[in-house]
Amino acid sequence: MEKKSFGQTVKSFPRVYWTVVVMEFFERGGYYGLMSVLSAYLALAVVDGGLGFSKVSIGAIKSTITPLLYFLPILSGALADRYGYRKFLILSFICLSSGYFLSGFMTGYGPIFTTLLIMAVGAGFFKPLISATIARTTDGSNSSLGFGIYYWSINLGATLVPLAVAVIKQYSWQWVFFTSAIMTGVMLIPTLLWFKDPPKPPNTKSLARVFQDMVMVLADWRFILLIVLYSLGFWVLYFQMFDSMLWYFGDFMAARMGPVNDLVTAFLSLFGYAGRWKFNEAHITVMNAGTIICLQLLVSQIVAKRKALPTMITGICIAISGMLLVAFSMNPWLFLLGLIIFSIGEMTLHPKFISYVGLIAPEEKKATYMGYLFLYGVIGSGVGGILGGWAYHYFVETHNAPRTLWLFFCGIGAVSLVGLVLYNTFVAHRREGETA
Repeated sequence: MEKKSFGQTVKSFPRVYWTVVVMEFFERGGYYGLMSVLSAYLALAVVDGGLGFSKVSIGAIKSTITPLLYFLPILSGALADRYGYRKFLILSFICLSSGYFLSGFMTGYGPIFTTLLIMAVGAGFFKPLISATIARTTDGSNSSLGFGIYYWSINLGATLVPLAVAVIKQYSWQWVFFTSAIMTGVMLIPTLLWFKDPPKPPNTKSLARVFQDMVMVLADWRFILLIVLYSLGFWVLYFQMFDSMLWYFGDFMAARMGPVNDLVTAFLSLFGYAGRWKFNEAHITVMNAGTIICLQLLVSQIVAKRKALPTMITGICIAISGMLLVAFSMNPWLFLLGLIIFSIGEMTLHPKFISYVGLIAPEEKKATYMGYLFLYGVIGSGVGGILGGWAYHYFVETHNAPRTLWLFFCGIGAVSLVGLVLYNTFVAHRREGETA
């Protein structure tokens, strides 16, 4: 087969491919735009425009809605295969836009918990549809670029929209929710006008078969142990970027960001900007996604030929070192450097985790196992949400020990890191006598 040029590969994608890439950008942009500031808004005092909830109660919200959107794809993917992607896309965008919109009006704990659950259901329905559509509209000649553009659109949305939210929230918290509602609601237009269901797989799973597969995967103790260690070692720490890190920034770092604000303001003034730029909570998400956009290809090249599990262990070490930097210094530049180092750890280990699961899964069950990669998000956000709220209340609000907060999470990461080293030594699957 003749190798296609870059231009030929881009032109080979059908219209439905570009339609779902745009949908992914808008949906992820709306989601990360709100998540970049949601925990800060929920904790902000009522007199300052927030809802004034306790950190522990916010942790309960986050440890419910985030695991839900990671778990639902098991069911929604199977149902969409049987009944059509277009129907589920319409349902997901209705749930997303209405959930965001209604949340903008809610001030009580129960009501906003409910409307955020509606949003999470929509996100959970949406999550598997785009990647499955791309998988079925690409082939061996263009799938690598196809999924590369797809992942780029996710991080682009997670960078650009929080940048806008950083400005919007200064004028109206309500419009932060409305922005996400508009971004997802408007996607009903391309869904209704242009989206066509991709060819269905020859065999679609019944819900009974889905639950049979779930029991089969959960019974594989090596796989589940790997997921648990990976979730506790990294993803519990990662989800603090949307909770504890936002509160920490507001309480301890916002007033110290003057040198950063001065430098960025001076840079922007070269282009005619006359205002005063300020780093705020939303920019923490921007730092993470922006670092991935800039460095993912480089990091991927560096670790491409390295074994998966040792590279995952290295990535967790890098992430922990970034959080340690946050723990031991309130210097604004070191704070930002810590966020960047943490993000480098993420891009080092996560692609290798995906490839490792593909390696250890039984050959005839690879597709099933790959469908359960989401479990890291269920465990990481479920534990991280409630633990982050409790830890911030205990270490910071009760004992005024912010450094101990981050050392506590680094300790969790370190214990899981030791667990992964032991897993690699004594438990890990061997293929043809080689350590994976």
